[in-house]
Amino acid sequence: MQKDSKHITAQPSSRRLSKTERRRQLLNTALLIVREEDADRLTLGHLAIRAGVSKPVVYDHFPTRSSLLIELYKWIDTERVAAFRDAMSSGKRSLQETAQVLASAYIQCAADNTDEFHAVGAALAGSQEKATVFQELLDNCVHMFMAVLKPHAGVSEEELERRCTGLVGAGEALAGALVRGRYAMDEAIASFAVLIQGALPESVPAHCEGA
Repeated sequence: MQKDSKHITAQPSSRRLSKTERRRQLLNTALLIVREEDADRLTLGHLAIRAGVSKPVVYDHFPTRSSLLIELYKWIDTERVAAFRDAMSSGKRSLQETAQVLASAYIQCAADNTDEFHAVGAALAGSQEKATVFQELLDNCVHMFMAVLKPHAGVSEEELERRCTGLVGAGEALAGALVRGRYAMDEAIASFAVLIQGALPESVPAHCEGA
């Protein structure tokens, strides 16, 4: 469904943007299109109009609509994961507090099928590229879990990665069950918090010291 066409079109900048700056401007504009109109309206031609640039400029960054959707999908996820990691790095929290906040944020985010991330994902549904990108995003989540939980981990880096891989898998399963109506939100979050806390004792067990 096409929404109200009264939206802001980017004005050309008097300063020539670098390639990196232009790419970010295009991704920001693409996100606005998804948010204000619909993912179906996100075409290369429409992006050029909204960004105030010529079509060749857009094609230079995104040769196909599929490549644009994939890059936007990755960018949205990377931005929010980085923002959460940065927020969690401020202040000291106990493992219990960290587990609760991490569980709540992850389950709510993974189960939310109304935001721009899921709208773009739906537009990519069925494509082989989406499966590859989704695995890459799960790997990013594992690294985020590692960064957040490392202060509480009395295990090696390799073991922490394995445990966080398992936790991310558990989080995806719980979020999926929540979407299907099997569990309530508070139940899924509470269970995930218990799993996170139980996976990472804050100190190395006595029988493991010196091993």
